[in-house]
Amino acid sequence: MELLSVVFRHYRWPFIGVMLLSLASAGLGIGAIAFINRRLIEVSGDALGVLPQFLGVIVALLAVTLASQLALTTLGHHFVYGLRGRLVKQILDTDIERLERLGSAELLASLSSDIRNITIAFVRLPELVQGIVLTLGSALYLGWLSPGLLLVTALWVTLTMAGGAWLVGRVYRHLAQVRATEDSLYRDYQAVIDGRKELALNRARARALFEDTYDHDARRYRHHVIRADTYHLSAVNVSNIMMLGAIGVVFYLANGLGWASTEVAATFSLTLLFLRTPLISAVGALPTLLSAQVAFDKLRGLDLAEAKGDFGVQEAEGERWQRLHLEGVAFRYPEPAKASDEEDGAGRASKGPGFAVGPLDLTLRRGELVFLIGGNGSGKSTLAKLLTGLYRPHQGRLLIDDQEVGAAEMGAYRQRFSAVYTDFHQFDTLIGPGGDKADPALVEDWLEYLAMREKLHFDGQRVTNPELSQGQRKRLALLMAVAEERDILLLDEWAADQDPQFRRVFYRELLPRLKDMGKTVFAISHDDHYFQHADRLFEMRAGQLVELTGSSREAASRDAVARLDPL
Repeated sequence: MELLSVVFRHYRWPFIGVMLLSLASAGLGIGAIAFINRRLIEVSGDALGVLPQFLGVIVALLAVTLASQLALTTLGHHFVYGLRGRLVKQILDTDIERLERLGSAELLASLSSDIRNITIAFVRLPELVQGIVLTLGSALYLGWLSPGLLLVTALWVTLTMAGGAWLVGRVYRHLAQVRATEDSLYRDYQAVIDGRKELALNRARARALFEDTYDHDARRYRHHVIRADTYHLSAVNVSNIMMLGAIGVVFYLANGLGWASTEVAATFSLTLLFLRTPLISAVGALPTLLSAQVAFDKLRGLDLAEAKGDFGVQEAEGERWQRLHLEGVAFRYPEPAKASDEEDGAGRASKGPGFAVGPLDLTLRRGELVFLIGGNGSGKSTLAKLLTGLYRPHQGRLLIDDQEVGAAEMGAYRQRFSAVYTDFHQFDTLIGPGGDKADPALVEDWLEYLAMREKLHFDGQRVTNPELSQGQRKRLALLMAVAEERDILLLDEWAADQDPQFRRVFYRELLPRLKDMGKTVFAISHDDHYFQHADRLFEMRAGQLVELTGSSREAASRDAVARLDPL
């Protein structure tokens, strides 16, 4: 099973040690049965002399069995800890383009449900290992007592396990559907939580979301989980009853057909009773192990990047760069199925060609203040991600002072940028250059510039009251971006959530301050009243980039909205 093979690859010697403990536990279990057979059933004698020996065997069996199970469980939790860390690191090292295609719901489902299922599997794994090892060891001992009885018993148990395997196969099939449905449920949960304000205002939408979307997914989940539990319980009960039936068969063959003595039959029965609990536990553990296999399949299907050994936090080389150039850069999204597209005959959204941006040519010079305008869907955000290196161009080149930025240099290239995107995440800790502490003097100055000195409370470098209005959250995000002390600052509609007074402060005071600090600022904006503050003005239209100069820039500065594509 993949779970065991993965553990063996990462924890080879501890795993071998745990297996040896399991073998020792199985040997002591078989030894306890042999002791009962040889000293308590077949041989009569001084009970007081036998009892201490028997108790010693039982205590040793308890200690070794407990030690093997605890060792395997502890190893499992260490493995899950490492697996969770590797998954988080893989997400951190995977290209943004791939993460956006996956969506946050699927990633959260993997981080929660898949990791949880693997954890539960490790809790139940000792039961499976103990059941297998004890069964094999007991079979060797019983074969020594009576090969004929062992053959019949083995056939009986094999048929029992084959029936259980067939039932467990159905469990696996339904568990796979349960896991697929969980992705849909996570998307529903996300819609309920993120859209809570809109749903509170529009109860008809809330009803549609609950009845048509969530309830449909929840019913699918219920259907498959009930089927999985049904087949699982059937497998457990079949195994239980058939093991009792095996005892009756043994006594019939021994006493009725004379295949063995009553003492051997009693030993067989005692062994089967001894194996009954481990085997039933092993069968009961199978669904959790199958869930872990489903989880492994889902994690593999994410197709994340391999986790790197470090985080690439080194500062970019060539700090005194003078020119950044996008040469013939183009990017095309994969063909999406959009709700707005025409639907096919089956009611599904048909796929059209993915939106394309470029080829684009753009040159930024050190210390420039550049504005970008464009309508919704024109490609502004895609250009911003191409510029910052979050998207890799499908054609064209990125150059710093005429030196091409290759795949190996992309991590260092990104270190030149700080950004506040429209969908930014609000962190609560200030970070300076290279991950060090932010410059206290710089932070104090910008708290004053942003009018946030009285709004923010700090515990060292951590903001203790990040629950702010949207405009104030953007000011905090800008403070954190400035504290990073990067060369280039990208601001995506930063002023859109500011009040008119502070919007004026932003364009007339903050942007000039950033320029005086030597920063290159690339700002996406539609505030035409302030376009005169930009060194250059660009426009995105239908995926193409043009620089507005002369009369075109004057027209945009008078009324930028009039230039936007009609909705």
